[in-house]
Amino acid sequence: MNLVVNGDAETGPGDTPDPVDTVPGWQLTQGAPALVRYDHGAGYPTPDDPGPTNRGTRLFTGGNSPRTTLLQDIDLPPDGATGHHAIDAGHVHYTLTAWLGGYADQQDGARLSVELRDTHGTPLALSVLGPVTAAERGQLTALLERTATAPVPPGTRSARLLLALTRDGGTSNDGYADALTLTLTPTPTPATAPARRGGRP
Repeated sequence: MNLVVNGDAETGPGDTPDPVDTVPGWQLTQGAPALVRYDHGAGYPTPDDPGPTNRGTRLFTGGNSPRTTLLQDIDLPPDGATGHHAIDAGHVHYTLTAWLGGYADQQDGARLSVELRDTHGTPLALSVLGPVTAAERGQLTALLERTATAPVPPGTRSARLLLALTRDGGTSNDGYADALTLTLTPTPTPATAPARRGGRP
């Protein structure tokens, strides 16, 4: 299950390159993002440009701010196969995934990080995705998938996501992001070798 709320930019005001002052599920901590439709035109990513296969109708962009940041704090589920007991026993992994990109040969970009924290807010682990460079995009308007997987440290109780969209030049912040996910999975238990019967040791 994806723990990120509104990681696909589908909820809240938007649809155009005009910046918005609220995005459900996120705190706006710097600048103002724009939630732009894939069919908007005017040089923004289209439904046919490289990006998520099962994309929705919109994506995150940086609006007009030199740097736009969105923050989301997530409480990890306390029970079940990926709950607190399993985490403290070292039996849970997390996977952070995002589609990140930018416009043509410009170096505007997006970065997504997750910081895993204990009950006091002390950081225990960090993963960072992006930014995707223009060279990595082949100088094309595109979003590329980036992912990171690692163990959830014992004592982890929350995750802090930070989406940063940065402008390198011009007036529009063409850092793009979509399909942001954070999932927890039980760590597979190694199979136990069958006991030998009889014979010499």
